[in-house]
Amino acid sequence: MNDLPKALRQTLTDEFTLFGGNVVKHQIANDRTEKLLIEQPDKQTVECVLMREPDRRTICISTQVGCAMGCVFCASGMLGLKRNLSRSEILEQILRLDRQLENGERLTNVVVMGIGEPLQNLPTLLSVLDEVTAEDGLGLSPRRITISTVGLPAKIEELARTGKPYNLAVSLHAPNDELRTQLVPVNENIGINAILTAADSYFEITGRRVTYEYVLLGGLNDGPEHASQLASLLRHRNAHVNLIPMNGVETLPFTEPTAPRVDEFVHILEDSGTPATVRKRKGADIDAACGQLRLKDAVQLEAPK
Repeated sequence: MNDLPKALRQTLTDEFTLFGGNVVKHQIANDRTEKLLIEQPDKQTVECVLMREPDRRTICISTQVGCAMGCVFCASGMLGLKRNLSRSEILEQILRLDRQLENGERLTNVVVMGIGEPLQNLPTLLSVLDEVTAEDGLGLSPRRITISTVGLPAKIEELARTGKPYNLAVSLHAPNDELRTQLVPVNENIGINAILTAADSYFEITGRRVTYEYVLLGGLNDGPEHASQLASLLRHRNAHVNLIPMNGVETLPFTEPTAPRVDEFVHILEDSGTPATVRKRKGADIDAACGQLRLKDAVQLEAPK
């Protein structure tokens, strides 16, 4: 801020802190994915990630410390939910990651797919995204922002009523209620039909095609019968399936599917008219891939001294 007097700049440096948290770990993967572990004043920690592609720079942010959804294959919720993140704590992730961009790079996309269930902290998240999309903020289009959810129907409808064309990604992970409840315990009180109905409403109100995320667990939900059931659910919907081969998590018994199983799953969906892609694995060597965030460092930081 060279247009301010030098003495004032020094006073601001001495007496004010821009960020409330402290980066206690900064890792860079072989593919140049970067992950920050941020410790807040109450000693709770959260992680966020910067991912690089040839034509985009995407950041993945968290909305809660821990997660209450209990998905059995995900590291982020294994220690339970501690609390919601505040507006400033979410903004800090965005701004710190933005500062990791090099000359010639610019932020192109935001995915709210980090630690926590975003729709459980929806009012705070919406306030943050207002800053991200504001002309005097980061000026990012809402169409470049994706909000992921385990599937909370009332909250999906609340998000739709904001009138903002954010992308919605529903973490489905199973094509029937029996299997989904095993993998995503909160499904017992929700059910797939209620989630699909809310997602249909989201599409009708916003005009944005809904993405269904599906973590492929070797030998558990990756069979041709599962693909056929999923295709039947989505056949008449304007939907896209994002397949995510399981990323390894220590202490969990699940494994990634074989390449032929993944290919067969994709072909069954596409033959039924449902577009599907397999998500690229980013940052796995620093535990920054989907489902890997927080557990290892959280256990180390929270362990008794």
